Amino acid sequence: MADSVESQLQERFASSAGGNLEGDVLAELQSIMRLHSIDVEDLFYKWESYSMKMGQEDMKLNIGTAGALKKDIQDALERDSRAKTHLQPNKRPGATPRHSKNNGDVFGMTPNTPKVGSANRMNGTNKRKIETPSMSRIKAEPASSPPEFKTPYKPGEQNSRVVPFNDRPNAGQAIEVLNHHLEVAETPIAPFAEPRLKIVANSDIKKLAYKPMAMKSSEASEILDDRIDEFMVLVQAHHKLDDSAFGSAASQGTTEIVAVGRIASDSPEGKLNASSLVLESSRRMGAGLRVPLKVDGIPGYQFFPGQIVALRGVNASGEDFTVSAVLDMPLLGASASPPAKLQEHLQRLRGGPDAMDSDTPPAPLNILIGSGPYTADDNLDFEPLHALCSKAADTYADALILTGPFLDVDHPLIATGDFDLPEEALTDPDTVTMNTVFKYLISPAFVTLVASNPHITILLVPSVKDIISKHVSWPQEPFPRKDLGLPKSVKIIGNPMTLSLNEIAVGISSQDILTELRQSEVVGGKNKSENMLARISKYLIEQRNFFPLFPPVDREALPRAGTEDGRPMGAVLDTSFLKLGEMVNVRPDVLVVPSALPPFAKVVESVLVINPGYLSKRRAAGSYTKLTVYPMELTDEEKASTQMIGHRVFSRTRVDIMRI
Repeated sequence: MADSVESQLQERFASSAGGNLEGDVLAELQSIMRLHSIDVEDLFYKWESYSMKMGQEDMKLNIGTAGALKKDIQDALERDSRAKTHLQPNKRPGATPRHSKNNGDVFGMTPNTPKVGSANRMNGTNKRKIETPSMSRIKAEPASSPPEFKTPYKPGEQNSRVVPFNDRPNAGQAIEVLNHHLEVAETPIAPFAEPRLKIVANSDIKKLAYKPMAMKSSEASEILDDRIDEFMVLVQAHHKLDDSAFGSAASQGTTEIVAVGRIASDSPEGKLNASSLVLESSRRMGAGLRVPLKVDGIPGYQFFPGQIVALRGVNASGEDFTVSAVLDMPLLGASASPPAKLQEHLQRLRGGPDAMDSDTPPAPLNILIGSGPYTADDNLDFEPLHALCSKAADTYADALILTGPFLDVDHPLIATGDFDLPEEALTDPDTVTMNTVFKYLISPAFVTLVASNPHITILLVPSVKDIISKHVSWPQEPFPRKDLGLPKSVKIIGNPMTLSLNEIAVGISSQDILTELRQSEVVGGKNKSENMLARISKYLIEQRNFFPLFPPVDREALPRAGTEDGRPMGAVLDTSFLKLGEMVNVRPDVLVVPSALPPFAKVVESVLVINPGYLSKRRAAGSYTKLTVYPMELTDEEKASTQMIGHRVFSRTRVDIMRI
């Protein structure tokens, strides 16, 4: 067994160590695994997270860095323990309601709502402090002298410095390439004469303009309840089951049934594990009761809080539900279009109906994707953003998709308001707001890009961390473009959003759901051997939602921010409107989900899932993604057909994840 663990460690960490692990490093890693009861995969994930936090993706694993990793994990554990003790000094976790003692509905188990204290802080003086930068500080300090600020660091971070953008290593290097056999498109001699993309919104943006923080417990409860019942109908149709096959997991009986419900934990604190699994039923099928799950009898499982599942099993004792099988959840249909529409898009790629050369295949689409933050912690120069826009201008990209945050509320300088603005922005200091900051620090990059590439399509996706957004919860409406100085080519869309670029269905959300799913999931049996990134991506597709996790991870457990108190924004879900976070009608061809996890591109259930990474990390430059989408080639039979034809985007798209 020891040899097996050592070989797994050698295989996993060889690239980080630059070869085989030395004996003392191997012993230190095994010590961490024993101390914290984690496996090799979890240890490797913690190492990657530590490397990203330090702003050094290529950090070498040696006895010194292994010791620093061990101390970082231990300090995080102690910090979490202190936080929980401080939050609930005299409270005892509530017991899971049992059906044998209460046959009615479960009361008092309403979903998480914003704390009164935090709401007051957002609506009170603190909000005003971060809304407008300090004019006295702006005028007092010369532009060449950046203001001092203190950024809270985790143990071991003090020794890491911010790498200047111009001194970044490996600029332009490919991190990962998907579909190597497809060539990168050649840069055109000149910009295209007409836009080659037609954009159609598949989500209803108007519905995102709801009033945030007006949530009622009854409405939130109904939304969560309806989701279970909707999936039960889907499961019944997909598996062709009779009504009699379904039942309540909380009802005692010796007959095997299928129970549909939501995965939850029997305790509001701590990470979900096999011993704390409970299934929450809907009020219609099981009076909203929760029952413990026994999963020892199944070969493998993968669960996370909020996941809707269909379980086959029996509750013989009346105390717990013994699972014998986990039924597959039906997927949305793949994206498809009629042949006439596909030929119309093909003609647009050639340059419209008046194009001279109709026999030569048109040039593939060139789409760039980046995700905020867009500047390092020590400045507001937005050099990575300017570099990406220059890349889009030089290659005459067809589209540039950028997800927020743009002005990050967790950025140390934004949080304090201590930074400099150009002289032209200070003609009337009393009217300066964060919109002014956006106009003078961010918009110029887009103005320059549009001047060089007039027909490019630029899409901006907001984030709940964007300080210029008045909509403080997710799902989130677009922030208003008034006073931002944006060119007309820039379109601001919702978060999340499903839209079509020609025939390509694209789903985008700026929420870091992947990191939260990675922290929340419990995996056992044969499922442990699956690729982690593909597994958590599949959750989104199976659950048909951009944020299927409920409740979200406590923000105290998320990576620390650069602000004074170090607490990140968190998910900020508005439970009453979570239905707006669902995928619309079909599986997207491309799913863009930015995350702090290592950037990747994978094909999952015929969906091209992309995490472009952050364009700028706290102390170093980040990454972006380039898509080269080749046009569909229709056979004569398909052209004459009246049937819908699948887009097959995953097979005709080259994905290059690049260092900026």
